[in-house]
Amino acid sequence: MNPLQLDKRLDTTEQVVEEIMRLHRSLPPRPGLDEVEAATSLIQNVEKEDQAWREAIASQRKPSDVPGELFSILQEMKKGLVQFKSKEQIREAVKLLDLETVHSLFDDFIQRASDCISSPSNGSAPPSRLPPRPPPTSLYLNEKTPARPKEMVSRDDSFVSKAKPSLYGDGFVATPGTPQVVDSTLTAGDNCGLNHFVLCLGGNDGDKLSLIKLASLIEVSSKKATKELNLQNKLSEQVEWLPDSIGKLSTLTSLDLSENHIVVLPNTIGGLSSLTNLDLRSNRITHLPESIGELINLVSLNLSGNQLSSLPSSFSRLLQLEELNLSCNNLPVLPESIGSLANLKKLDVETNDIEEIPYSIGGCSSLTELRADYNKLKALPEAIGKITTLEILSVRYNNIRQLPTTMSSLSSLKELDVSFNELESVPESLCFATALVKLNVGNNFADMVSLPRSIGNLEMLEELDISNNQIRVLPESFRMLTKLRVFRAQENPLQVPPREVAEKGPQAVVQYLNDLVEQRNAKSLVVKPKKSWVQMCFFSKSNKKKQSSMEIV
Repeated sequence: MNPLQLDKRLDTTEQVVEEIMRLHRSLPPRPGLDEVEAATSLIQNVEKEDQAWREAIASQRKPSDVPGELFSILQEMKKGLVQFKSKEQIREAVKLLDLETVHSLFDDFIQRASDCISSPSNGSAPPSRLPPRPPPTSLYLNEKTPARPKEMVSRDDSFVSKAKPSLYGDGFVATPGTPQVVDSTLTAGDNCGLNHFVLCLGGNDGDKLSLIKLASLIEVSSKKATKELNLQNKLSEQVEWLPDSIGKLSTLTSLDLSENHIVVLPNTIGGLSSLTNLDLRSNRITHLPESIGELINLVSLNLSGNQLSSLPSSFSRLLQLEELNLSCNNLPVLPESIGSLANLKKLDVETNDIEEIPYSIGGCSSLTELRADYNKLKALPEAIGKITTLEILSVRYNNIRQLPTTMSSLSSLKELDVSFNELESVPESLCFATALVKLNVGNNFADMVSLPRSIGNLEMLEELDISNNQIRVLPESFRMLTKLRVFRAQENPLQVPPREVAEKGPQAVVQYLNDLVEQRNAKSLVVKPKKSWVQMCFFSKSNKKKQSSMEIV
């Protein structure tokens, strides 16, 4: 339908007024104040980003073997791509500001029409001056965005409360009022309202937030002093970076941006001075800005599932950090600065390319859980023994050949998993970590042939996995593991105890070894010389011909 309806007859003042109001109503809803501010800020951000890219392209040096014209073509193509992406990023923002310009223009027309109708006349309105020529709509980055008047009439009830002019009612005299910003979906401190507002921005059909809608949400959250913001899986695929205005959220304590497509964080992220919980897992972030170190109140930081290859030096300033998840990235090393995090309790660096844990890890004096599975570790640092608070240590699927002797100092250690490594033995010193409840040394590629003789010191042990090794004989002290309830020993050439006994369960093994020791002790009263534990084990299984060869007292 043609909104102009040029063939429509307009013979009376009332008909003209009705047509004016019809045209006004035909406009899309007016953008909110926060949306206008967000669009303006977004365009400014894109301008800065665009300029930075252009300068970076211009600073590139031509290789000596490449023709100048060819290199120039490459640079121009890069600049063209940058310009195209910039326009794509601001397309929605420009459209929003264009709509705001039209609404401002129509507001002026409505006001003039009201003045014209309310002026005394002899049955007809006095002639009025032609309306001024409207300014051209901005479609380019460098043009000024329209300024929003302080007083206006708006049809967007979700953002602005206004007094409708009497042109909408029975009379014709306008009574303009000063609008007040009212967000009917959000109240201060109301997280449910904020979530509803996010859904409204995203659309009724479950659409995700575009860059301009994200910028608008940030403006609203800033003014409402929002404390928690959950944007998990709510950003569109085109949103690869965050607006600089994110730094305005100084009251925010929890921010969840997980499961999106973010590639880079702005330097302004350091402005979130109250933030205690930041979840950035499952994005595509390749590096972190140094300003991340300004989040001095941060307690929990989740960066798992990104593409990080290094950490900024400013990480050492996150002194309040208690939980750090760096799993599933491309980190080849952990920085020495990790040892500055004295309050760190949980550190997860599994599924990276780390070859060495720095000696400074000993400075993490509050650490209770360290997970470094699926890396390229060849050893653990001796400094690991300094972390007396450590309760869980998991280093599965690495290339570790031996454990440090300092593990005897891990008095709080409850779980240790060194399976799928290249361990040849377990040090006797580990048996002084008497708080151990779970121990997994299985699948060490057929290198491990024995357990430590004093394994019986681990009297709290409930689960033990030695599967897929080359262990033939369990040590005598094994019989002291009376709390053992899970024992995995498959794929070992066990002879003592026999396989059929091991298959009956851990306590059957304990009982078997107890009986074996009692038999040895009974025979030691009459048999001389006394044989070693291994000799006695095989002696108990030998035939009577072997017994006759012993010296009787």
